[in-house]
Amino acid sequence: MIKTFDKYFIKLFFKKILLLSLIFFSLTFILTLFEEITFFSETNSEAHMPFLITLLNVPSTLLEIFPFIILISTQLFFIEIIKRKENELIKINGLDNYYLIKLLTVCSFLFGFIIITLYYPLSSKLKFFYFDIKNIYSEDGKYLKHYSGNGLWIKDEIGNEIYIINASSNNKDKFLKNIFINKFDKDFNFIESISSQKVDISSNEWIIEKPIIFRKNKQIQLNEDLLLSSHFNFDKINKSFRDLSSLNLFELFDLKRENQLLGYSSQDVNLHFLKIISLPIYFSIMVIISAIIMLNIKRDKPYVFHVLLGILLSVIIYYINNIFNVFGLTNKIPIYLSVFFPIIFLSIISTIGLIRVNEK
Repeated sequence: MIKTFDKYFIKLFFKKILLLSLIFFSLTFILTLFEEITFFSETNSEAHMPFLITLLNVPSTLLEIFPFIILISTQLFFIEIIKRKENELIKINGLDNYYLIKLLTVCSFLFGFIIITLYYPLSSKLKFFYFDIKNIYSEDGKYLKHYSGNGLWIKDEIGNEIYIINASSNNKDKFLKNIFINKFDKDFNFIESISSQKVDISSNEWIIEKPIIFRKNKQIQLNEDLLLSSHFNFDKINKSFRDLSSLNLFELFDLKRENQLLGYSSQDVNLHFLKIISLPIYFSIMVIISAIIMLNIKRDKPYVFHVLLGILLSVIIYYINNIFNVFGLTNKIPIYLSVFFPIIFLSIISTIGLIRVNEK
């Protein structure tokens, strides 16, 4: 009998998750589509391109709201079994509310594991294709950054001139070191080379300290600094040209190693990685919170009240997480604490709420 109950409730729970996922997918698709249509209206792309690019982008967006899909799906689950009085049926068979909560918690944890191992790699790959296509139709496609064993490489277009820049970096002082710049015209005819031991890239106006200029087989040593306008600065080199949601877990490790070689901070990478691997725990807590809402509130309240309360809690939890994420990225608190403190706090609240849940 218990196994029959398990199969029925598990099927019902995942049916609600699928239903909510499709609804949020559709809403996200429609909202994102308008933005992409606006973007592609200024390009010479095909008519189907906004739809294609939106399909590539929506899965990664959906990943961010999965915890709240779990919360609301659990509410819909309890609404249905309470309407059918199936919660009373399980008590007749010697089970209790903890049985349901434990069953749904295990299901949500396993679902989170599936999200990490299967869904996230797929969504990150689609996000990668999304940025790859957007870069083709964006003016920023002519500005490139790459890191290899030979240091940092940058391609930049300034006016009618193309700059190929190679350098090593120093994160603490926002300088590029041992920099070598090759300047070409728009047809890639060589103009000159610039060499310097140190360049200040704190702003888009680079300060090249006492450079050596190689032009027409002549070497010119300047005793004053040279200014160079660039589309790049320290923050853009450090943080741009990557979206962490477009990287799978292995690529996140590679990015962290690259940042270490360049001397860049990996706070955002660590934060994103911890948020992904903590999803099963996060999902489980959402189930418990949702169960507490449905089982601890007086039955004379309309069901829409329960759902609205769940949505309100989702918004509050979302902003709490964002606040702690900002604290972690700005080094106000350790990065691990910025991810796990909200989870610990919600776990404590859930434990308190579970004390009386079986009396319902």
